[in-house]
Amino acid sequence: MTSLTHHAQARSQQRGIPAPVIETLLDYGHEEHDHHGSRIIFFDHRSRAQLRKALGDEHYRRIERHLGTYVIVARDGDVVTVGHRRHHINRH
Repeated sequence: MTSLTHHAQARSQQRGIPAPVIETLLDYGHEEHDHHGSRIIFFDHRSRAQLRKALGDEHYRRIERHLGTYVIVARDGDVVTVGHRRHHINRH
């Protein structure tokens, strides 16, 4: 499993985002750079389709409520925070 900072562990627990969802996000999520040295990883339409194909419909439905989740990964590869997307991710 990828290393989570203490902050990311706390946010994951507070926001009800289980570790398997974070791992799935890291494996299948779409990555954008935040222009500050970190990466934002989230499920876009393409990554959701790949995930559904890889997991199958039944397992996909079980994690579907977590597909609005994102993670921020620092330069060193540690997950710094996790959360639920409430806004469009700016790609500029």
